[in-house]
Parts: sequence; structure tokens; C-alpha cells
Amino acid sequence: MPDHELPASVRAALWGTEVLRGRLPARDLPRRALPDVDATFGLVEQVRLWRDLGERTLLVALPRPGDLAGMPQGSPDLLAAATRAEECLFVPALGGALVPELETFGPAGDRGWRATWTAHPAAPVPTHRVEALDLGQTELRLRQDLAALTEELVSAGAPPFGAVADRSGARAREAGRGTAVWGLPDRVPPRTLRVVQLAGTVLAMADAGLESAPHSVDTVSVVRRDEVLRRLRSLASRALAEATNAAALHLGYRA
Repeated sequence: MPDHELPASVRAALWGTEVLRGRLPARDLPRRALPDVDATFGLVEQVRLWRDLGERTLLVALPRPGDLAGMPQGSPDLLAAATRAEECLFVPALGGALVPELETFGPAGDRGWRATWTAHPAAPVPTHRVEALDLGQTELRLRQDLAALTEELVSAGAPPFGAVADRSGARAREAGRGTAVWGLPDRVPPRTLRVVQLAGTVLAMADAGLESAPHSVDTVSVVRRDEVLRRLRSLASRALAEATNAAALHLGYRA
């Protein structure tokens, strides 16, 4: 989606946790989590139900084909939908998941964005599995991998990101100066926010790089470049999910 530097489920997980803790009315969730989406279906009703049943936190998974790290146990339909969307929300205590489908609607010249969230059954996830994640190691690993893969991109001989990614990266770096631009609650701890910003920036640049095909470059270089960018995107997705879940647990249990 244009100008969106974070997956919808990342923002929805954090603002949804604020709803679960009673710090945000459920009706305000789409406005705070998805400010650029014109119509949202299925999100408010399900989060309100989870709140009424006593759930305290919303977590996120950002799966990729062949990489289901962080996903709760669920049906083949859940895994297929989440992999197709490359994101999902889930609740660890009650069990259950939400997968968004983002699409445009309306006539040419007056297009809008619509988000439809579909509920799926999923097994509960012990929060100690998430709490055991080391945020410092997540950040260190991401920075080390970013440095190594950037060198590989340069040696590939093709433009690593392209003009679209350069603009995306500039917007992401600008957004990193404050939580409001990223659309995150101000209770997110500064260190956790830093990792979310870093991972979100890397993910935005990798996605944009894969969408912009370089010209006048040999096929071997392009194939090598895209393979490195896919690895970078996968690493950034995992780091972003880990940092988001650390933030959600803070909001749910300590803020």
C-alpha cells in the first residue's frame, strides 16, 4: 500500500492491545491503527469480543512462503491465508487469529483502500515463548545481517533498491523520528520502538526493491540481486514481528 511503511497487522496488534487494556475505545481502533484505510470490516468486532473474554494482548506473525516462524498452530486455511497476506494477528491466551485482505475499491480516479479481516481458529500460545525472545539479540542480528547482505547487493552488480525503494526508505527514516508518523502508541518503550523502526525501514526498502526491476543489467545480476533482497525481506519480517510482540507484551502487562 502506498505510504504504508509497516504491515497493517503490526499497527493493529499494538493499538488492539490498547483496546484490550481499556485504554482505547474499540470503535477508534481502525482510525488509530489504519488511518489511511477507508473501510475496515471484521477487526473491531473480533477485538471487542477478545477484550470482553479477558484477553490482554494481541500478537503478530509475518510469515513468508516456506517460513512460518511465529505462527500459532492452526488449520491449513489459516496458514494459507496468513502466508498469502504475509501477516496475521493472534491472541495468545484464548487462541484465535485474524488475517487481513487489503484491496482497492471504487471507480477510477476515486479509489480507496478496504481492509477485510477474517477470523480463524488457532491454538493458544504460551506467552513465555514470546517473552524469551532477546530484543538486543534481535537488533544485533538484524544489523549484522543488513551489513552483510548490503555488501552482497553491491557485489551483485545491479542497483540494490532503485528509486522507488530510495523514496520508501526516505519516508521510513523520516517516520523514525516520532511514533505518531509510524502510527504507534506512545507507550511503546524507546528501545523496542528503535528495533521496530529499523526492521520496518529495511522491510519497506526490500519490498520496494523487489517491485522495481533494474534496467540495462544482465539477467544473472538481477537474479542474484532479487535473491538477496528476498533474504533481507525475510530477516526484516522476523525481526519486526519479534519487536512488535515485545512491544505488545509491554503494553498488555507492564505499561
